[in-house]
Amino acid sequence: MLELIKKSLMASLGAAVVTKERVEKATRELVEEGKLSREEAEKLAEELIESGEKHWEEVQGSLSESVKKAVDRLDLARRHEVQALKDRLDNLEARLAMLEARKTTEETT
Repeated sequence: MLELIKKSLMASLGAAVVTKERVEKATRELVEEGKLSREEAEKLAEELIESGEKHWEEVQGSLSESVKKAVDRLDLARRHEVQALKDRLDNLEARLAMLEARKTTEETT
């Protein structure tokens, strides 16, 4: 019976990501309706919340991996790559300024 209620609850609550408040409300209603004891409801709520957290972590991991793959396909420069290019450009500009100053000094002497 408890397993059937658990499956029904997960299906009715969306199963994707179930908030703690929604789980507690649903299990409280089951207690009020006499379908579960308070102990069963607490155990069920704990299991559903744990299951929801695990599922959420899986969704986040999957989403993160999908975004990473999409960005890689776009062939965009990463922040550290852009910073390396800026640093290199700053260095080249400084060297150019130094060479131009040296050339100006040589021309005036």
